[in-house]
Amino acid sequence: MRLVEVNTTSLAKQFILVNVLMNKGDNAYIRPIDKEVNDVFDITKNKNYQHGKTCRWVLYSDTNELIGRIAAFTNKKYICKGTDFKVGCFGYFDCIDNQQAANMLLDKAQEWLKEEGMEAMDGPINFGDRDKNWGLMVEGFGKEPIYGMAYNPSYYQKLLENNELKNYYFQYYFSIDNLDNIAGKHVERCQRFKSKPDYTAKHIKIKDLEKHAEDFAIVYNAAWAQHEEGKDITTEQIKKAFKAMKPVMEERSIWFAYYKEEPIAMFISLQDVNQYFKHFNGKLGLWQKLKLLWMRKNGKCRKLIGIAFGVVPKFQSLGIDSFIIHECATLVKATNCYDEFELGWSGDWNPKMMSVYKSLGAKQSRTLITYRKIFDNKYPFERHPEMEYKKP
Repeated sequence: MRLVEVNTTSLAKQFILVNVLMNKGDNAYIRPIDKEVNDVFDITKNKNYQHGKTCRWVLYSDTNELIGRIAAFTNKKYICKGTDFKVGCFGYFDCIDNQQAANMLLDKAQEWLKEEGMEAMDGPINFGDRDKNWGLMVEGFGKEPIYGMAYNPSYYQKLLENNELKNYYFQYYFSIDNLDNIAGKHVERCQRFKSKPDYTAKHIKIKDLEKHAEDFAIVYNAAWAQHEEGKDITTEQIKKAFKAMKPVMEERSIWFAYYKEEPIAMFISLQDVNQYFKHFNGKLGLWQKLKLLWMRKNGKCRKLIGIAFGVVPKFQSLGIDSFIIHECATLVKATNCYDEFELGWSGDWNPKMMSVYKSLGAKQSRTLITYRKIFDNKYPFERHPEMEYKKP
């Protein structure tokens, strides 16, 4: 077996192909868009290169067959609360069912990270935001992955754990089978807020995306500042993200709550674009974009994904979540356009968010794990600490 560093366009294509080969024969697998993977490792397109660096490899067998891949990266913005040593990361791990091959990949990532001054590594995670390619799936196989979700063969778990990687935290996805449950459970709280003239809940208008981007930044930064996770985001960043999401935005599934016209909560859901991408085999050129628009117009996506939820701290625990979610669920159900609703992952270190999900009648649908390995046993291993919520 031989490891080769990815440093050419040809090898970058091989890096992508490994993932396809390892999932061959799995009918639930949906190939990620090639360009999105390449952009992660493009210094001109990924802002995280301002704070870190990457290296990636592909693994060949003795007969020159592709049998594995991995990426390693450092990122000064990667914050691990409660950790006082330097943690690097690995991701994009794929491998045949062979422990020697897996060890070659994982040990190479560890070696590179140690050379960069790191004392531990977490993974498999993304060199970017947590809503994409984060964690290793250990439960939920056989069901098509939603957009951005990590997906892998079941034997990967033993390959990582046999390399002395330990469970740093669980990640849980939840799904909602019946939107009636949401509307019914939250109707009383919703009516209480609807009777107060200072409180309103509104879904977005595509023509007003710039204003909605400002509202998103206000709520997001206020809701995350209390967690001390370095999550501040700018309005310009949101404007750019909204522009990219515009083709698959559903006005009726993106909501904000206001108090005297000031944004105090948000509930953001988007169409699961994987329902379109599964037809494209990793490509997203002009033809695929035209086909996507045709499929969207003809209602070919019947699934929504909840990607963001937040309440400004001083309005938490008042029932604002019920107000905004009830209004959204009632309108979306009335359209009869969607059959499934799945919520983005929540770590086991965030029990409050999991309680919100369960209050919606959501059921756990998939389980992933983010692992940690401390080099040379220099520090005791501790699982991710539970999130602390500051009182408003």
